[in-house]
Amino acid sequence: MQNDIQRQILGAFLIALRPLARILLQFGIGFREFSEVMKTAFVDVATKDYGLRGRPTNISRVAVMTGLTRKEVRRLRQKLENSDHAIVVKSTPLAEILHRWHSEDEFLDQSNRPRKLPFSGTDGSFTSLVKKFGGDIPPGAMRTELKRVGAVDEDEDGILEVVNRTLSPKGAHEKLVTALVHGIYPLNAAIAHNLDPKGEDTWAQISSYSQSIRGSDVPRLRRISFDRLSEVAESIDDLFMAYEALHEKDNSGNDKTTVAVGVYYFEERDAEMVGKW
Repeated sequence: MQNDIQRQILGAFLIALRPLARILLQFGIGFREFSEVMKTAFVDVATKDYGLRGRPTNISRVAVMTGLTRKEVRRLRQKLENSDHAIVVKSTPLAEILHRWHSEDEFLDQSNRPRKLPFSGTDGSFTSLVKKFGGDIPPGAMRTELKRVGAVDEDEDGILEVVNRTLSPKGAHEKLVTALVHGIYPLNAAIAHNLDPKGEDTWAQISSYSQSIRGSDVPRLRRISFDRLSEVAESIDDLFMAYEALHEKDNSGNDKTTVAVGVYYFEERDAEMVGKW
């Protein structure tokens, strides 16, 4: 039987899951597939986070905690052990080239901004950049693709200039996977961390909202928000790159972890949710 706190939490999840349900239905994914993923997540967390004396939680306890049968828990744990659930989001060669163009001294000006690069040359050229960090992709093909996605401009003398610092994945499903893994996951992880009663530090989890913006002001507000959030994101990216540069020669990997900072803008477009949060 649910108590008041549980009902409030589940009600909040109903609100939060509406956009997720909309996304899943858009891609032809129904409740059965989503249910399988959720059950797998429940079993994974119950197994790893609630064990005793450093050991995984046994099957019976996981079944009690999650409400699943022991047979189901056993099946899902086997699935996890086989990595059947794994999703890998890799940096693309395009993103790597843009990142290096913004972080390697050879390709920066005196203000630590990406230099305009000639296409050819042994050092400090677009060709040398691609040869060092683009894998086996030919510089010409890399130039064509960066221009196609609007990340780079080329003048009449063949000088290349960065005009867009970040890339959006090409396909809709790629955009979704990237947003879930690099956007929603870090935000949800921060919320979970800040709710941990044993946690000693608090992670940044900040948002601003208003329910009283005039409709005629929304386009201007959206544009200003985009510009300011972009500035914040770029300043944080600069900070990350500075710390990467401090230890760029250390390849041991023994003391490396992943950190992320997210900023976002939101407009309520769901008429059913107006005034409910």
